[in-house]
Amino acid sequence: MNVSIYFSQQKIHRLKRIQTLLEQLQPEGPPQALLAPGSPIPRGGIIVFPGSFNPPTTAHLALLKEARNFARFQAWSKGKREIIQLYAALSKHIVDKENVERPLLLDRILLLDILLRRRFTHAGILLFNRGLYVEQAQAVHSSFPHVTRLLFLVGFDKIVQILDPHYYDDRDAALHELFSLAELLVAPRGDAGTDSLAELLQRPENQPFAPYIHALPFSSAYRYVSSTNIRQHASSYSDEIPHEVRRFMRETRAYTPPLRLADSSEIDCYEERVKVLEALLKNAQDER
Repeated sequence: MNVSIYFSQQKIHRLKRIQTLLEQLQPEGPPQALLAPGSPIPRGGIIVFPGSFNPPTTAHLALLKEARNFARFQAWSKGKREIIQLYAALSKHIVDKENVERPLLLDRILLLDILLRRRFTHAGILLFNRGLYVEQAQAVHSSFPHVTRLLFLVGFDKIVQILDPHYYDDRDAALHELFSLAELLVAPRGDAGTDSLAELLQRPENQPFAPYIHALPFSSAYRYVSSTNIRQHASSYSDEIPHEVRRFMRETRAYTPPLRLADSSEIDCYEERVKVLEALLKNAQDER
């Protein structure tokens, strides 16, 4: 069975540009932030939403929308009318598991770019070489000096981890450094709503950091949307998948098992796509 796989020259060119950026990100180097092609240059107030986006869901999009509305309301309440830029962010630090995880980071970046361009204005993608929030904050401020306010969008489980002293040699020093550079917007997850966050921040050891941590109102309809569930049982969660993502899943078969052929052999359509893509990118590099 032959698998028909086609990449336009425009897509190959774009993927090559992204690959070149990823090759510049060295996890062992100093904190670094790069912009995906076509993303606006960060300035003023920005919201950064780190994640694996594997795949992006309706909840991801709703979180970005609510986060921007929250930040705009805060600015307007202070008499400011400023553009709030949104950035989805991926870290090469957590993507080295790509040998066992699919789809490729290249595909995820391209898919995110399509989503953000169609759904938001003043939105883009940031690529980091490090996974810690303080390192990503350092990278943003060193790379984009016109950023005046940085907010990370995180889930409730992540703020619990950030405030947990077991992850630090000196928790308070580390948190003072983080909050000198950034603030956190915390979205509820599951049954952990705003009351749970308020209770966490009221603990004496956490009160000094409470002014930098903001609860993000978020519809309970999205609280249980899970990328993991979609990867494993996409047909059961079709309402939670943006139509652009559904199309990507259908065309690439990135989340489906290999096809079994009449002779009992199997063919992995996404694996074949990766082989074709790697060859095309290599050819594009050789032609330079």
